[in-house]
Amino acid sequence: MAVRIRLKKMGRTHRPFYRVCAMDQRSPRDGRVIEELGTYDPMCPETDARVSLKADRVDYWLGVGAQPSDKVGVLIKKYGTNGTHLEARDAALERLGKRKEYTPAPPEPAKKKEEPKAEEAVAEEAAAEENASEEEAAETTEETASE
Repeated sequence: MAVRIRLKKMGRTHRPFYRVCAMDQRSPRDGRVIEELGTYDPMCPETDARVSLKADRVDYWLGVGAQPSDKVGVLIKKYGTNGTHLEARDAALERLGKRKEYTPAPPEPAKKKEEPKAEEAVAEEAAAEENASEEEAAETTEETASE
């Protein structure tokens, strides 16, 4: 049996997600797998955080003769055991972790002020009228005193 390490498509329409799998080369793309070796999410905002691989299992399958597909070969070269982008991936994962901390919580809806009861409203209006009449009386006395 010839084993290939290739991508198995998951996800939904317009939101792809892939699993890196060891499969028989005669099986269909989304068919039965021998072993799942990692994931690839092309929609992740951080380019270097898109891939996660089980490096020891990938090395095992390569050691027993499994052939990677073109795309998986590139992913293994970048993010495998001695990959060229391992430090960048660690930094990207750290940035993604901090991104959740900085996301502000949605603002709480404004609470409506309770309308004062009818009795309180009448009392407030009466107090306002008294203050207004006192101010008018003070103004008239000032005018007469100045004349």
